Amino acid sequence: MNLDAKTIAQLAEHLETAELQARDVTKITDDFPGMDWDDAYAIQDEILRRKQARGARLVGYKAGLTSHAKMRQMGVDTPCFGFLVDEFCVPEGAEIPAGALIHPKVEPEIAFILKHPLRGPGCHAGAVLAATECIMPGIEVIDSRYRDFKFDLKSVIADNTSAARFAIGGRAVPVDRTDLRTLGVVLEKNGQVAATAAGAAVLGNPAVAVAMLANHLGARGLEIPAGSIVLSGGVTEAIAVEAGDHVTLHLHDLGSLSLRFA
Repeated sequence: MNLDAKTIAQLAEHLETAELQARDVTKITDDFPGMDWDDAYAIQDEILRRKQARGARLVGYKAGLTSHAKMRQMGVDTPCFGFLVDEFCVPEGAEIPAGALIHPKVEPEIAFILKHPLRGPGCHAGAVLAATECIMPGIEVIDSRYRDFKFDLKSVIADNTSAARFAIGGRAVPVDRTDLRTLGVVLEKNGQVAATAAGAAVLGNPAVAVAMLANHLGARGLEIPAGSIVLSGGVTEAIAVEAGDHVTLHLHDLGSLSLRFA
């Protein structure tokens, strides 16, 4: 690590305040070009600590930049990982105030609900399937705190991979009743098809993304607890939304999930 504890705490406060106030900031590597990957995750950890100190509850994790479409869109080539707390979760069909966000975008997700904990190193897709209670449709609302949605990977990791809101819904289906790779995904915006893909767009199999998350946490002495919600990563590119928009996600055999923006 190249940043001291005081700087990490200051940057965590800076980014979380931007989130809570829906105010954009310049990417932090502009001012701290020497920060490394450990620094980025330490800042993210401090943001989680701040939220938990105010009563937020950790409910799961998310993988980001796991599809080739999203990597191209963001100009990166490596997945990243973040946390989910209960205050991010909104119910199926919810109306989200657009004014509480900076420049929101939505991503269709395949959500894993775990019945057993997962821990690396050495976690693989088979272990993920064995530990999964069910899968469900998920929509993640991302909202980078960085101006013009421009950032590098270290900056976005520190910003908890742009996490803002998420919803899961539709049908809960045992993971052995569907082929994750060929699972069809259709995202509609205002009744028009905005993006389509199949589960294989996420690293060939979204279970691979969950295994990578478990290995990432394992290297840091952590695990994905039983009962966790894991968003395995956007299956398509992110779609910008604004007040008045209505988005619906359809997953083959798993039903549909909708959100509105007020």
